[in-house]
Amino acid sequence: MQTEPEVLTDHTEVIRSTSIERVVSGRNAALAQIEALIHQLEDISVITNSIGGGIARYWAMRQDFRCGCWLMEKAETAMPVITRNLDRDVWRDLMKRSGMLSLMDAQARDQWYRNLEGDNIPAINEANILSTFEQLHQSKDEVFERGVVNVFKGLSWDYKTNSPCSFGKKIIINNLVTHNRWGFSLNWGWRRDQLADLERMLFLLDGKPIPDNRGDIATRLMEHVRDKPGQQFYEDDYFSIRYYQKGTGHLTFKRPELIDKMNDIIAKHYPGTLAR
Repeated sequence: MQTEPEVLTDHTEVIRSTSIERVVSGRNAALAQIEALIHQLEDISVITNSIGGGIARYWAMRQDFRCGCWLMEKAETAMPVITRNLDRDVWRDLMKRSGMLSLMDAQARDQWYRNLEGDNIPAINEANILSTFEQLHQSKDEVFERGVVNVFKGLSWDYKTNSPCSFGKKIIINNLVTHNRWGFSLNWGWRRDQLADLERMLFLLDGKPIPDNRGDIATRLMEHVRDKPGQQFYEDDYFSIRYYQKGTGHLTFKRPELIDKMNDIIAKHYPGTLAR
């Protein structure tokens, strides 16, 4: 069950100070205990090795899962890696609980995850948390508008219904599905991200909370295609989608007033190109 975000994106406070204090103090206390545990294991290893029993990395690991453990390394080697791994997961959790991740388009989410996989992850402390979320909060409108523009730019102009001037009532998306002798399947990759971004925009423009990614349009359409192989039509509150064996998806918007709002964004970014 999805819980309410701890951070309200339209609030002046980017993230609750009590939550920050709890996260930072918990992280620091855990790292201190982990380092103490490593030193304690080193002391125990000295004893067991002196009596011929070897060190902790030999007698503490399951024989069928000898894949290594940082707790068995020297503290100066292990602690930077453990700290980085812990901070990476804390950042992921903060982004999820804050509600900021759901406001990001596919491009921004991909960049965020890439940054987390690097070695220079910002340490979890009050200053870094506040500055990161303030920056994300300040740029959320820009990221949102970029999502609208990227979906628009990703459309193929080979189809008459895909107007190079604005979003129309209907758009055609290439390579949305795959068809073979077993039936249809929804394609992975950027087309699926594009569809999810499109729904995310409509929810935001409609003033409604964005659905969890486990229940977004891409997930629902995938389940529909899988569970109803004889159908080639999907419908919800915002879209009706008809998909074809050649892989295209014909998407019809059901809320004209939201199309107008998306086109206002397109016109803002391409004022000399788009006809209004």
